[in-house]
Parts: sequence; structure tokens; C-alpha cells
Amino acid sequence: MLRHLTPAALGRVAGSDRKTSVLRRLSVTAVALTAAAATVIPAIPAQAAAFKVLVFSKTAGFRHDSIPAGIQAIRELGAANDFAVDATEDANAFTSGNLAQYKAVVFLSTTGDVLNASQQTAFQSYIDGGGGYVGVHSAADTEYDWPYYGQLMGAWFNNHPAIQQATVRTEDRAHAATAHLGQTWTRTDEWYNYRTNPRANVHVLQSLNESSYSGGNMGDHPITWCHPQASGRSFYTGLGHTQESYSDSNFRTLLLGGIRYAAKATNADCRPETGYTTLYNGSTTGWTQAGPARSPTATPR
Repeated sequence: MLRHLTPAALGRVAGSDRKTSVLRRLSVTAVALTAAAATVIPAIPAQAAAFKVLVFSKTAGFRHDSIPAGIQAIRELGAANDFAVDATEDANAFTSGNLAQYKAVVFLSTTGDVLNASQQTAFQSYIDGGGGYVGVHSAADTEYDWPYYGQLMGAWFNNHPAIQQATVRTEDRAHAATAHLGQTWTRTDEWYNYRTNPRANVHVLQSLNESSYSGGNMGDHPITWCHPQASGRSFYTGLGHTQESYSDSNFRTLLLGGIRYAAKATNADCRPETGYTTLYNGSTTGWTQAGPARSPTATPR
């Protein structure tokens, strides 16, 4: 049956169609805006690490098989302690522009002549301008013909006896590298003798008890030390020959403290121990009382 729509009915139908059309347009617009938002709003990047460190392990002489373990250990320390780690054996990384991104450079068991003249100049400018140096083990067997490096590192390698157990004395427990250690630490490593004793020019953190092993020939035998270098910082440890060192929590903490010191992420007094007078040497002989004596029963003030 055919029905005729009145003008009023036609108006209602037209109005309904317009509402449907408007709703459809709003829906399409909402979808378009959602898609645009997904396209325009970038993902929030992960927070950047507090600083970056370059690990340099080029060798031109003896090569330690512990180098890969050392690189991995430093990467793990960085991941756990908020610093990023780049590792290279390419000396071309030693340009002023490239070094500027790093707070410290770790010479990880380097040996021999590893930098040319222009690379040496760039590295010296980097350190003296405020950068950090960390030398590990045979970093002392490196760059013998470059006097600045000898000063920076502290003392060049001379020789060593066979790998054996020895007692390491902690001389300064205020430094982040040694604060976790007791007065002595017995461990197995390859113990370097150095050509000179660095004590006059560095702050010694650890030394070897030469009576605890065979082959030491220095008497006073520093093995870990630090010192300022112009506006930069230097940290060196003779430990770290063996692969096992890099899974030893005590050594890893030592290494972490050295890296953080060199990168200026923590502070320490590493001035050489020269020009100081010991106030107390274990005896009170010659001491005099500076003030009036007080009775043990006197009332405290």
C-alpha cells in the first residue's frame, strides 16, 4: 500500500538524515585526528646515560686474553651505574672532536706504541682540558717514548714474576675505588715491578706486601694510584691480568670507582703525598699539653 508523506513528515525524515550525516562526518573526523596524532606524536626516548666512557684496547706488543672479559665487565658496570660505553682498537678515535663526547678514556691492557703524534696531541689536550684517564694493568707497558704519557700513567712496567697469590695493602679507604676493601686483600694476579716508584708524584691507594709473594723487587711497591693531571684526572691499577679478575666483585668495584673518579662522577683527594708533615706517628714523645689539665670528675662544658 502506498502512503503519502505530509510536509511535516518529510521535514522529520530530512532532519534525521542530516543528523546521521553529521554524526558520520564527526566519526570520520575523529578517526582522522586519532591517526594524525599517532603519526605526529613521537615515542618518548629512553633517558640518556649520565656520561660516556671510551675503552681503548689496541695492542702493539703482548696481547692479554683478558681484554674481551674486561670490555664486557666495563659494559656491565656502565649498564648498572648509568654510564654508556664505547669500545675500540682504532686509534683514529683520538681526535679532539671525537674525544670531547667522553668523560673518561680507559686504556685496557694496551701495549706498545698505540698512538701517532697527532693522536697524542689530541689526547693530551683532552686530558689537560678536563678529561679522565684510567689505566689498567699493561697500560703501564705502553708509549715508552712519550714522556707525557709516562707522567699521566705514573710509572712504566719493568718486569714481573709468575702469576701467584699476594697480599694487597689498602692505603686509602676514602676513595671510591677502595672504600669497599679491608686493610688487606689476598688475591691472585700478575704482579708488575715498575721502573720507578711513583709515590712522590701520585696518591697511592694500594701497595703490595712483597713478603707475601716471590719476585717483588721494589721494596715500597705501589700498585694502584690516582692523581690530578692539569684540569683532568688519572687513575691506574696494576691489577687485571687474568680473565678471572673481571668476574671478581671486589676488582669490578675497584675498577668502577676508578672510572667514576676519572670521569668526575665522584670526588677524591688524589693530590700527591708530598709536602705534608705527619702529625701523629704512633708516639706522643715530645708532645706537651696545650691547655690546662682537667680533673676526670670535672663538669663538662
